[in-house]
Amino acid sequence: MSDVALPAAQSDSELDSLREEVRKLRKINAALIDRVERSSDMAGNAFSMFETAITLEAMVRERTMELEDALGRLAKANADLAEAHDTAEAAQIRLRDAIASINEGFVLFDADDRLVLFNEAYLGFWPEIADQVREGLSFEEVARLAAAYHQPLGSVVAPDRWVSDRLARHSVADGGHVQALADGRWVQINELRTSEGGIVGIYTDITEVKAEDARDRALELAERNLVLQATLDNLSEGVCLFDAQGRVAAWNEALQHLLGLPDDWAQESGTHAALVTLCRDRLGMADQGCLDWRGHGQRSDSMHALVRAGERSFELRSTALERGGQVIGFTDVTDMLRAQASLQETAENLERRVADRTAELRAEVAERREIEGQLRDAKTAAEKANLSKTSFLAAASHDLLQPLNAARLFVAALGDRRLALPTRALVNQTSTALDSVEDLLEALLEISRLDAGAIQPEIGDFRLDTLLGTLRVEFAPVARAAGLTLHIASDPIWIRSDIRLVRRILQNFLSNALRYTQRGSVTVVCQADVQGVRVSVTDSGPGIAPDKQALVFEEFRRLDTRTSGKGLGLAIVRRASDMLGHRVTLESVPGKGATFAIDLPMGEPVAEQANGWDTPGRDRTMRGLNILVIDNERAIQTGMRTLLGGWGCTVQTAGGFAEAAGLFAAGLAPDIILIDYHLNDGETGEATLAQLRDHFGAAVPAIMISADRGKELKARLDAQGTPLLNKPVKPAQLRALLRTMLK
Repeated sequence: MSDVALPAAQSDSELDSLREEVRKLRKINAALIDRVERSSDMAGNAFSMFETAITLEAMVRERTMELEDALGRLAKANADLAEAHDTAEAAQIRLRDAIASINEGFVLFDADDRLVLFNEAYLGFWPEIADQVREGLSFEEVARLAAAYHQPLGSVVAPDRWVSDRLARHSVADGGHVQALADGRWVQINELRTSEGGIVGIYTDITEVKAEDARDRALELAERNLVLQATLDNLSEGVCLFDAQGRVAAWNEALQHLLGLPDDWAQESGTHAALVTLCRDRLGMADQGCLDWRGHGQRSDSMHALVRAGERSFELRSTALERGGQVIGFTDVTDMLRAQASLQETAENLERRVADRTAELRAEVAERREIEGQLRDAKTAAEKANLSKTSFLAAASHDLLQPLNAARLFVAALGDRRLALPTRALVNQTSTALDSVEDLLEALLEISRLDAGAIQPEIGDFRLDTLLGTLRVEFAPVARAAGLTLHIASDPIWIRSDIRLVRRILQNFLSNALRYTQRGSVTVVCQADVQGVRVSVTDSGPGIAPDKQALVFEEFRRLDTRTSGKGLGLAIVRRASDMLGHRVTLESVPGKGATFAIDLPMGEPVAEQANGWDTPGRDRTMRGLNILVIDNERAIQTGMRTLLGGWGCTVQTAGGFAEAAGLFAAGLAPDIILIDYHLNDGETGEATLAQLRDHFGAAVPAIMISADRGKELKARLDAQGTPLLNKPVKPAQLRALLRTMLK
């Protein structure tokens, strides 16, 4: 509305200015005419009068033109003013029409909080004071009129307080709020300040929205009541809810069943007092005050009691509600108490039986302890017997291998000499017999050590093709001698296991295959997959019947007695594979050969180290080599002297340190020492070797010879750099070792 009033104010100012200018021009014109008239009376000179008249005429004409121009501008200003008034009036009419056409109540107060503009919808909210509301009233006057006629619902009780609250909210004018009217309607009032400091208000009737919300809340409450009632009906406990006036608000069928209430009890006598009277007088329930009324809404507390009513027992729970009212629950615990009593009796009977059984068990425990003592004694005796057996086997193997070792040395020495053919045949037969005895003793000793746990796996990564290569070299001559074809092929594959035990297993596979195959071939195949490597040895022999396949892994089992085997190789295979956890299989069809296989795990490549003994150097001849042999057996000393002497060596023998030290003058030492591990009087080759090296003042190379195949001795000697030969000593192996050490 300020935009419409501004042009009208400017037109009034210009009109006043033009009127003032016209007034001045009229005054000047009157003065000039008066001066002309006075001049004509006073001057007698006609020319002077004519000249003056001409001057005055020009001045009058100029002023008259200015006056006409001012009057023209005044007329234009009046026309503009009239047009501006029309525009403002039209705009005001349109504004009033627009405000009157909206459904919401509209009201505008100026910066002085005086009523400026409103519509009929606004008056419709205050029908009692509609004829008294007019422009110019302050908002406070309008509010007091509404309160005086109790138009808002809040003004019915405290009109002054409502007016005060309404004025405070109106002064803020920062949004909307809701007012309830006395006629049941609800109005939402939104008030905001204008740019001139006034307040505009929009009044919206939300009675229908409130009614819909009330219906939704009533429906939700009804649904909740249905859920609550359904929940109560599904409880085995009897429940009764009373409102703040002690009337029944909710209850369930379990309550009616437990207390024997009539169907219409809630309509006829549905009060707290009636329920208490029924429980105490009719049922004789000693509730201990649990049923007393406490539903005054002062606080929320609960009581619990276990009471009897005739022959029945009830558990009562009474809870006062914070907003008034009380909930009482009844639980029939008669059967539960009877069950508890029965359980108590059963528990007492069980306790008596447990006590009796405990006494019996104590007697049994004492008897079992006595038996366990006997078992421990038997186990100790068995362990001692096992140790004795192991010690006996170790000693027996040593005692057996000593003469065997001497016999092999003598036979080897004889074989190196020129002999007649019949004599050489006897020597060869003797050597073959000694080989059989040696193989038998080694197999027996190995089985004994596996059973006793003396052999423990040394797991590491190694190349399978390298191992198979050594086996090819070892068994190729045997295959050629038997007229068989041996095929061993393998790609570079790394295996993780104990190389010594795996070698032993594959040796036994090949030995058996070559022994029992009369013609054809023996083939070794390696098949690798993601799970590991399967190494299989297949022969073209007679095969093994299915009912005999499990027997071949037992000791001294030979299916073909015509062969020279001892029946111990596969027994060693079974024990070694079980120790390693590798699966061994046998597939065979009679007349079509047999296939023995073992599954090995994959390994990781590692750097391969060269054997220190293979270091290339100057090859020395064994002729003239000065060798010291230390052994407590004279027969072995003689055999060694004979064997080594036949190779061109100078041999000196001794039974221990004292005798060996006396054989060499000061500053002299042998080229190499061959020393037995077990000497007389507890003297060991390891200690004697250390004493001799101190005596000679030099680290003389040495080879340790022993029947002890334990890994501890081998580990110690490996750490010292001393090679170990097991008895009985094979001459070819000794000769190769000597040549290697002398390079």
